[in-house]
Amino acid sequence: MESASSLPRISADSRRALVVQALRRAIETGEFQPGDRLVERDLSAQMNISRGPLREAMIQLEQEGLITTYPYRGTVVAEISAEEVEKVLVPIRLTLERFAVGHALQRLTDADLAELQGQIGAMRQAAAAGDVTGVVETDMRFHEILLERAEQPQCLQIWRTIAPRVRAYFHRDAYRHGELANVAHGHDALLEALRRRDPAEVDAILQAHINETLDL
Repeated sequence: MESASSLPRISADSRRALVVQALRRAIETGEFQPGDRLVERDLSAQMNISRGPLREAMIQLEQEGLITTYPYRGTVVAEISAEEVEKVLVPIRLTLERFAVGHALQRLTDADLAELQGQIGAMRQAAAAGDVTGVVETDMRFHEILLERAEQPQCLQIWRTIAPRVRAYFHRDAYRHGELANVAHGHDALLEALRRRDPAEVDAILQAHINETLDL
């Protein structure tokens, strides 16, 4: 399949970050499917950008693991296998988030807890509307807030490198197999444990919560 889509046209002076954002979203949401070819000529014309910023954006997306470039074959959207989810993405998430939440737990303020509650509320609204993208984004933001509050920048940086593939997996496979409303329910339990600030309870619920990904 060639790279035809509803990607937005972007002015020539837009920064590379906007190109990355547009392409990343198209891949994460499944507008571009695994194995689809991404042709520079077509994309640059469709988005109204030169090939220079587009190439830079595609280099970043390859570093994020969302696309793969093969000699003589071009660039395609990368696969995300069940084996990778089970043996790579979930274990890395568990290691990073257990470490981060342990550091964040005593730093969380009432305002932080209110922000987390707001993400769950937005998650529930998105689920009621059947908005998979909204559920994915609020889910990921909930966890990102916890990593930010840990004040462990290297941990947060590593987490953000795998976040695009986690998002893509959620869009492509996980949430379509279960009720969207269940995602918010799982975060309710985690938030209540965070309010009680019991490290052992939080750790147990966090592990169960992330491991649920394997059951979806």
